[in-house]
Amino acid sequence: MQLSKSEEELMNILWKQKKAFMKDLLDAYAEPRPATTTVATLLKRMTDKGFVSYKAFGRSREYHPLVKKKDYFSKHVNGLIKNFFNDSPGQFASFFTQETNLSKTELEDLKTLIDNEIKKK
Repeated sequence: MQLSKSEEELMNILWKQKKAFMKDLLDAYAEPRPATTTVATLLKRMTDKGFVSYKAFGRSREYHPLVKKKDYFSKHVNGLIKNFFNDSPGQFASFFTQETNLSKTELEDLKTLIDNEIKKK
């Protein structure tokens, strides 16, 4: 299941804060902040989708993510590779390195990461 752009924005806030009450979430938004009812609706949808849960403290709720950011991102990158790059990580890597205007230093850092992963396997 996927999150909408608005839900992803809220999820990023929740991943950073780890746990948050409604006021904390609203305060984390840049101006102009969304309405409380908008954030409440997003949280309800995200709870229904299984991305967020909460603990009730009287009439207040402390929200926390159920899905790790790395897991969510990994699923989407793998879907991107499957759907847009013929399930070929090599095609994705080629596109990524050619189209993102990486500096020589960034490419060298990327090469080092790849070399380290090769050594592990």
